[in-house]
Amino acid sequence: MKTLLVSAAFAAAILTPSVALAQAVPAAVITVVDLDRITTECTACKTASAALRAQVTSLQNREKALATPLQTEQKSIQAAIDALQGKEPDAALQARVKAFQAKQQQGAQELQTRQLQIQRNQAYVSQQISAKLGPIYQQVMQRRGANVMVEQGATLAAAGSLDVTNDVLAALNAALPSVSTTAPAAPAATQQPQGR
Repeated sequence: MKTLLVSAAFAAAILTPSVALAQAVPAAVITVVDLDRITTECTACKTASAALRAQVTSLQNREKALATPLQTEQKSIQAAIDALQGKEPDAALQARVKAFQAKQQQGAQELQTRQLQIQRNQAYVSQQISAKLGPIYQQVMQRRGANVMVEQGATLAAAGSLDVTNDVLAALNAALPSVSTTAPAAPAATQQPQGR
């Protein structure tokens, strides 16, 4: 009997802390934020969006500027090839074809480089905004007494009183009046010597 009481006391001692821990979790106090609205309405976001659109427009204009003379040259070369009626092109025509292909390849590389830079710029803008938003989320949650923040798009429904978008937007505008729309240079790729 004494052994049974000791075992029961031991079991109670082991289970009691886990019950206490389970009770220590506070009730969820949730806030909701509309990230789409944040990223379209924040002052820095609007300015960055306009600058990135200008970069895309510049890329499109450059693409057209490269394409027009290439199309003209391609038609001219094709007409010369057609005029041969299946005969082998002479050295001058072959040189024109090679020069055309080189220009075409250079243009494609230039456009790809510029496209990649725009993508890096977009990612850099997002990175700067995200870096500021993390601490702002914590501040807004603390000020509102919340312990969970959910993105509005991840909820089925929420009461308007849970929405803290205006708080987050005001804090972001104060903390981040502008962002850089030009990403820092990409680190140079270093080649590792191959080991044996």
